[in-house]
Parts: sequence; C-alpha cells; structure tokens
Amino acid sequence: MALKVYNTLTHQKHVFETLEPGLVTMYVCGPTVYDHGHVGHAMSSLVFDIIRRYLEHKGYRVKHVMNYTDVDDKVIKRAAELGVDPLSLAQEHISEYAQHIEDLNILPADVYPRVSREIDFIIGMVKSLIDSGHAYTVDGDVYFRVSSDAEYGKLSGRRREEMQAGARLEVDPRKEDPADFALWKSSKPGEPKWDSPWGPGRPGWHIECSAMSLHYLGEQIDIHGGGTDLIFPHHENEIAQTECLTGKSFATFWIHNGMLQFTGEKMSKSLGNVVTIREFLDAHEADVLRMVVLNGSYRSPLIFNDDVVGQAEASLERLRGALRAESDVEDGDDEAEAALDSQVRKSLEGFEAAMDDDFNTAGALGQLFDLVRAINQGRDDGAGASALKEAKEQLESLAGLLGLRLSAAAPDAVSAAPFIDLLVEIRQDLRAAGEYSLSDRIRDRLGELGVTVEDSRGASTWRLS
Repeated sequence: MALKVYNTLTHQKHVFETLEPGLVTMYVCGPTVYDHGHVGHAMSSLVFDIIRRYLEHKGYRVKHVMNYTDVDDKVIKRAAELGVDPLSLAQEHISEYAQHIEDLNILPADVYPRVSREIDFIIGMVKSLIDSGHAYTVDGDVYFRVSSDAEYGKLSGRRREEMQAGARLEVDPRKEDPADFALWKSSKPGEPKWDSPWGPGRPGWHIECSAMSLHYLGEQIDIHGGGTDLIFPHHENEIAQTECLTGKSFATFWIHNGMLQFTGEKMSKSLGNVVTIREFLDAHEADVLRMVVLNGSYRSPLIFNDDVVGQAEASLERLRGALRAESDVEDGDDEAEAALDSQVRKSLEGFEAAMDDDFNTAGALGQLFDLVRAINQGRDDGAGASALKEAKEQLESLAGLLGLRLSAAAPDAVSAAPFIDLLVEIRQDLRAAGEYSLSDRIRDRLGELGVTVEDSRGASTWRLS
C-alpha cells in the first residue's frame, strides 16, 4: 500500500512522492525562543519526529531542518521586561529546548538554523524581491507587495478583500495595501539591528523561515510543517515571497499539526494554562507525552488534561506489561503459538496500513494493543518461551518505529508488584467484610492501569493484561 499524506494546500490526501527519489526534504517551523518551551511546542516536535521516523522506515533519507526564531517582537519585548540582551535570552531558551529534544527522544534535525545567523542571506532575498517589483521600501522599512502575487491566499483559502490585519500583521498607513507585510523593519532603540541597504534594522518574521528553508534545502522542498496556527499569515506569506522570488512551487506537501488544548480551550500564556516541558518531565516520564500525541490524530486539536495524561500512562504500562510475559517451557502448545504468530503478522500488516493512511498513529497503536492481548493470551494458553520472545520483539520493534522506548524503566521506578499485592490483599479483606462496592472499585481501577484481578475460591490473583 502506498503512503498517502494529507496536504493542507489541496485539502486532500495524495500519494507521497518526492522531488528526488529516496530523499525527503522537510522544513519545520520551530519555536520562537522568548520563554520556556511548553507542551504545545513539544507536541509539534513529536508529531514531526513520528512522521520522520516512519518515512525513514519506508526507506527515505530525511533531510530535516528546524529553525529557532531568535529575532522577533516577542523576544525583544520579553528581554526588555527582564532587562537582558535579547540574543542572550534567546540563546538560553535554545539551549533549554535542545535538552528537551534529547529528553523526549526526538531525532535531531540535520540543521537548526537561527535568524541571527542568517542575516546576510535574508538581506539578499529581500533585495531580490525589491529588484523584481514584489517589494518596496518606506523610510527604512521594506514591505512585500501582496498585489504582485496573483495566487496569494491559496493555502488558507482567504480572499484578499476579506483579509484584515491580524496576529503579527501591522497596521501602517504607509503601506500600499493593508495586507502587505514587513520583510525588513527599521531599527528602534534597544532592539537588535544589522546594517542593510535600507538602513539599520532587523528582518520581519515571515522572511526568516523562507530564507532559512532556501538556504539549507533549496528552492523546492517536499514537506513544510508547523502548527495550524501558522497557516495564516505565516505560511501564506512564506509561500508568496518564496514563489515570487523563485518562480517555482515552494513545498509539495504542507503538513500542519492541530493545537494542544486544555479541556477544549486553546492553550495560551494569556489564559494562564500553559504547562512547560520541564514541568511535565518533572512529573511524568517522557514517553507519556509521546503516548498522548500518538493516541490522537496529528491534524486534530489534542485535548490535554490530567485524565488524558493518566490514560497515556496506563496505555504505556499495558505495552510494557506484555514484555514481562514469560513461559516456563521452550516449546509450548501448538495451537496457542499458531494463534500468536497469526496476530504478529496481522499487527505488522495493520500497523503499516494505518501509518500509510496519513500517519494514523491511533490506528497503529490499536495494532500494538491487539498484539499485547495476543501475547498475554498466548502465555495463558501455554505458548512457549520462543514464540513469546518473537512476539515481544515484534511489539518492541513496532513501538520503536513510533519512538516509544518500552524497555526503558521510568525514572526512579521501583517494582509495582508489592503494591499491587497489597491492594489485592486489602480487596480480599473488603470482600470478606461485605464491602463489595469498594472492592469492585479497586478491581476496576487496577484494570484501567493494566492489571487484571481474578477471583477464585478463597483467593485472588492478578496479572498484567
């Protein structure tokens, strides 16, 4: 089955084909480093890590670029509030995010460009846009002339007459058109600045990513990624300035991940509901956050709350629990082993089919859990050690394609067995005392955590399900 990927530009799934056989060029918009990275940033990085891992599984070499925006209004504002140098503040958060990438088991990009190191290339691009009539200067500022691009709005589907100044679009009476956007901003006191043909200043937001993508991946790329909040105006403007400069189609596939939301409300610092990556990792294992992402569709809003995190923790433990399934015999029951082998093959095929359908990670996880059930059933039905070992290796291999580390123990983890034994013992005492409601509650909660309690005459036993 061919891999099909949803393209925001066409609003359809298409068979994935690359500009150069065997190579994927992928540019992903990284964080604006004015504050600590939050779980929404991590979600985007995890989504494109999962996509990259699967593309590599399909045999592609992925050339991956993720930028850091270290010259930006938000960086400058935060630095002024703290009384520090903007580039020093940005460097502090870049270093922190680089550590988060390692902690979250995200494959490193080939290049991590940052705006402050690409100024010469950006100036050259702006100059070319002016020379070709797609940009104009006003008092040391440079604006892109939106009217020069007949296809402007093709990504977001917005018509020019419907567009109004919005997030990160400046209202300026000097502009020819309210939709025109800044390519270069003249310097203001206390801001970082560089010399340019139009006077000292700094780049506008949108030109930065176009320049870095052009510099490191060339005029045309296979994938441009980022969050849905970037579709307009950022990615719309990237397309306009890049394609007007090169005369070529910029990216074949535009892939956007949905936003992280707290119980249906968009995560934002202004609402006070932001959880930093460090706060999350101080309280949870890194793979729990990956499991939260895998449980949903990358294109849909992702609900984030304690219940969702708890379910992810339980799901991760269910996967790991299957690796502890053991048999006392090498060669076991033939029928049990045949059933287990059949599910291994079904899970391999089902996993690939799900991921080939626009990286359907929830469907892929479903195949893993089918295999978990088969492993546990095979153990109970008398499958031998060799058959169980092979099935567990396949489970771990498939999980690894998603970036999950099933063999890794949680930090500071200890064996849960003594605590489960204690809960089962207390439950037996409650049953003996006729407290069936509370004993059932303990059984049900253990079940949610992947522990099956089985009652027989005079005793209760448990196993990881």
